[in-house]
Amino acid sequence: MSDKVVVIISTSEAEKARTGMMYAVNAVLNNWMADVKLIFFGPAQELLLEDIVMKDFLIQFQQAEGKAVSCKFIVDRDEIDKETSALGVKSEYVGSMISDLIKDGYIPMVW
Repeated sequence: MSDKVVVIISTSEAEKARTGMMYAVNAVLNNWMADVKLIFFGPAQELLLEDIVMKDFLIQFQQAEGKAVSCKFIVDRDEIDKETSALGVKSEYVGSMISDLIKDGYIPMVW
């Protein structure tokens, strides 16, 4: 079984998004998985800009793992690139990225 996970935060519901982010942070800090990727996709990208708890989890993840990614298409469409970039979240087209990660053995966890 794979020990690599891609945590995809896509919900607009804060409690669900926070749960996924808490898992990502703890998976890294406690070495539950060898590699943890964090992707913000869809409504969660806007939620990240508004929710202080999510921002705190993002900071913890970045301090432990380094980087998180958001969907460039949605960031451009919603004109929030400056705001997400200011949080240290890189914008990339994530559709093919997610597909490639799954092909490479990453287990997707979608919140």
